[in-house]
Amino acid sequence: MTQRRSILIRALALAAALGAVAPVWAQASAPAPAFPSKPVTLVVPFPPGGGTDTGARLLAEQLGRRWGQTVVVDNKGGAAGQIGADYVAKAKPDGYTLLLGNIGTQAINPSLYPKLPYDADTAFAPITLLAELPLAMMVHPSVQARTPAEFIALAKAQPGSLTYSSSGAGGAPHLAAELFKDQSGTFILHVPYRGGGPAIADLLAGHVQLSFMTVLEASGHIKAGKLRALAVTGDKRVAAFPDVPTLAEGALPGFNAISWIGVLAPGGTPPELVQKIAADVRAVMADEAVKARFAALGGVPRTTTPPEFAKLIKDDRARYAQIIRSRKITVD
Repeated sequence: MTQRRSILIRALALAAALGAVAPVWAQASAPAPAFPSKPVTLVVPFPPGGGTDTGARLLAEQLGRRWGQTVVVDNKGGAAGQIGADYVAKAKPDGYTLLLGNIGTQAINPSLYPKLPYDADTAFAPITLLAELPLAMMVHPSVQARTPAEFIALAKAQPGSLTYSSSGAGGAPHLAAELFKDQSGTFILHVPYRGGGPAIADLLAGHVQLSFMTVLEASGHIKAGKLRALAVTGDKRVAAFPDVPTLAEGALPGFNAISWIGVLAPGGTPPELVQKIAADVRAVMADEAVKARFAALGGVPRTTTPPEFAKLIKDDRARYAQIIRSRKITVD
C-alpha cells in the first residue's frame, strides 16, 4: 500500500466517523422547544367548588389562551390539601405540573401536621401570588341574626347549640372561626368537611348555621339570597359586597383574617422557567377584564415575584404557627 493510498483511507475513515457523530451533536445542540409545547396541568388540592378551585379555573382559562395550550384543572382533594400538594411535590420539575396552593397548604399545614408526606421547605418552588381572598361570615337564612353583634348575642344565649362548617381542620376558614369564637367569647361547634364545596352545601341545606368561607366561593350564593353575609374578615370592605361591613368595624375591633391563593411548581424547577411562568401569570392578571372578574367574585388580584411569594409564605407560616400553638388547635 503506497503512502498516498494509506493517507486517503485514513481521511475517508475520519470523514465517516465525523458523519456519524454529526447528527448526535446537532441533536444535542438543538434548542429546547418553547414552553409550553403541550398541555399543562394545574392541580387544585381540594374538591371542586371552593375558592381555590374557582380561582384556578379563572387562571387556567386565561393562561391557556396566552400559551396556546390547554391548561387542565385537576382536583386532587383530601387530607387538607396534602394529597394534591404531594402529587405536585413529586412531579417532574419541568413546568407541566403546577400547584394552585393556598394559605392552608403552604402556611398552615406545616405547623398543624407533625409529619407531611413532603418537605415543606424544599418541595415547592413559589412562582407568584395570584389573589388575596377575604372571608365572608355567612349564615343560613333561617338564623335569626342580621349583624355580627346579633349573631354573637344568639350564640351566647345558646352556647354549644350552634354549629359552623369549614373546608377542613386547620384551614384558613377554621382558624378564622376559632379567632372569632375567641374574640367574641362564644362557643360554637366545629364541623369540618373535605373542601369548601361540601362545607357550603351543608350550610345551604341548613345542616349547620354558620361558615367562614372566601367571598370568591360564596358570592353567588349570597347574591342569590341563599346565604346571608353578616361581615367580611379583612381590614376593608370588598367590592363584591360594599354594604357588608368588616368584623373590625363594630363587633370585633382589630379582627383581620384573610386567605390567599398562589401558583407553585415542584422544587427543583429551573429558575428561568419559574420566572417565565411568573411573568406570564402576572401578564394575565394585569388584564383589566380579568381583574374585574376576580373582584366581582370577591377576590383581590395581587401578583408577586417568586422571592416575594416565598417571603409571604415564610411570614404567614410563622404567624399561623403562633396562632396554632396559642389556641392549641389540632386536627383531632
